[in-house]
Amino acid sequence: MTEEIEFILDSTKESMTGSIEHLEKAFLNIRAGKASPAMLGSVFVDYYGSASPLSQVSKISVPDARTITLQPFEKNMLHPIEKAIMIANLGFNPMNNGDLIIISVPPLTEDRRRELAKQAKVEAEDAKIGIRNARKDANTDIKKLEKDGTSEDICKSAEEEVQNLTNSFIKKIDEHLAVKEAEIMKV
Repeated sequence: MTEEIEFILDSTKESMTGSIEHLEKAFLNIRAGKASPAMLGSVFVDYYGSASPLSQVSKISVPDARTITLQPFEKNMLHPIEKAIMIANLGFNPMNNGDLIIISVPPLTEDRRRELAKQAKVEAEDAKIGIRNARKDANTDIKKLEKDGTSEDICKSAEEEVQNLTNSFIKKIDEHLAVKEAEIMKV
């Protein structure tokens, strides 16, 4: 194979890997019943005029499966953290005891579990679209090389390689989705 085709295959694989990584991050934000510091990953606190991630202004810990505790590095940050959690609209009701903020993670209802499973399917479908777009871009680049004089056999085998990559990455997405759905639906 030529250098150009190797480059196309490498960049396609990199792009597809990026889609999988994005999917994994999206799945972290979909809570599956038990408490996790990742649930608060989207919360930003007004820290002296700048929006800072919650993890930079407090220590986040999970003492049990239904509780998240936040210990601010500065006492005067208790109320801004509490306010930021409420604004983030995550469905949590933070309690402030003067030293810590305690969040009780409510158990998920059956309807909410189904909703979260649908959300996971949407994220997986978005990742598949990203994979297919990477395949389309790669095939377009390969066809350009064929027009520029690269052997038809080399281009055909490169297209087959791109399709094999696509199939393997879509299979990975389906596996990730199956694991996430099982995690969500587990009571």
